[in-house]
Amino acid sequence: MRVLVPIISGLLWLSKTCLGVELDPDSLASVQNATALIAYGLMDYYNGLQKGETIGMFANPYYWWEAGGAWGSMLDYWFYMENDTYNDIISQALLYQTGDNHDYIPLNQSTTEGNDDQAFWGLAVMAAAERNFTNPNSTEPQWLYLAQAVFNTMALRWDTDTCGGGLRWQIFKWNSGYDYKNTVSNGALFHLAARLARYTGNQTYADWAEKVFDWMRGIKLITEGQYSFVYDGASVENNCTAITPLIWTYNQGLLMSGSAYLYNMTGNETWHSRTQEFLNSSVIFFNNSVLFESACQGKTSVSCNNDQRSFKAYFSRFLGLTAQLVPETRPQIMEWLETSAKGAAQSCSGGYDGHTCGLNWFYDGWDGWYGLGEQMAALEVMQNLRCLQRPAPYTATTGGSSIGNGAAGTEQAPTNLSPLDITAGSRAAAGIITAVIGLTIIAGSVWLIV
Repeated sequence: MRVLVPIISGLLWLSKTCLGVELDPDSLASVQNATALIAYGLMDYYNGLQKGETIGMFANPYYWWEAGGAWGSMLDYWFYMENDTYNDIISQALLYQTGDNHDYIPLNQSTTEGNDDQAFWGLAVMAAAERNFTNPNSTEPQWLYLAQAVFNTMALRWDTDTCGGGLRWQIFKWNSGYDYKNTVSNGALFHLAARLARYTGNQTYADWAEKVFDWMRGIKLITEGQYSFVYDGASVENNCTAITPLIWTYNQGLLMSGSAYLYNMTGNETWHSRTQEFLNSSVIFFNNSVLFESACQGKTSVSCNNDQRSFKAYFSRFLGLTAQLVPETRPQIMEWLETSAKGAAQSCSGGYDGHTCGLNWFYDGWDGWYGLGEQMAALEVMQNLRCLQRPAPYTATTGGSSIGNGAAGTEQAPTNLSPLDITAGSRAAAGIITAVIGLTIIAGSVWLIV
């Protein structure tokens, strides 16, 4: 849903001239103080603790998927800023929304949820595992388990009946977009597979990542060359031959940082080159090194909807991860992050509090836009200034303590799929089970069951 900028009172506009967020990228205290203000503003949109509201959900008009993205940002805030103020709330939200099968298909979303929606919660708990976020108690699902459950249930929806493979945008047939194979769903599956491969050391995840990448490149959702662009998606009605050529920051970031994970894990020059190619083409998202959403945001006009206004948050996050994992990318990424963070800080000078963030970071002051997406984006670009001062994502052999299960998400009947017969012995062999799940893609003909 496209949302027009609200009418802002003269009092709000006046506030931008007398209040704001000060940011010195070279000062830890300055970055911590600035992000504390932005994080507080982000949490103003959270109403999950209010009577009658749902834990984990943000106020309307923000959808469930963006809540998953926001908790990922708050988890990054804890890790980069070393501030545990919101940790109990983060943990509560991530666990409350897991659903009966612990696969992030909760009852309150089970008729409207898309593959990309599920994926963003999976990315949040994957980060919790990689950052050694405090593990849940033993009676609750663990972070790695939840990430594996998201991967497994998504992989089981791989559709070879149309376009030679790929995930549809929607999980359920009755939802608009079921006939569209979008990049964010497939890119997120690739990205999550890459992270699970690096964390667990299980080659099957890496094989899956390569499979998804090859399919996306094969139907030309990803271009080839020194500058690799990532397009929005394609319709199954024409067998994915007509590509929607929109380029969004978060799609670019999913493929870039996923490639960085695989290079860091394997040392394979192919993934190193791909990481650099995606970084090279990301220049289209920068105006004098200041990040903007080029597909919907210009210097004088904006058509970004609520969802799109949050995309820069995830791209900033993926830039930080890429810099951590591939040293050669650091000079360019840190230049972009620093310049963009300064732009974001000066935009966070609106609202009654004087530090509400805007959309256009190259605008002189606050531009009048505000919302959850704007706060998330400003927070992520600022806190990722510390990406090289904090440890790279942990793995199971370098300090990661989260416990998983290769059969996660398939131990009961997976949502929307025929039940799998997985024995207790099979569940004990995580690597083998993941391979079995790969083989069950012959069930691409076993379609979604209402």
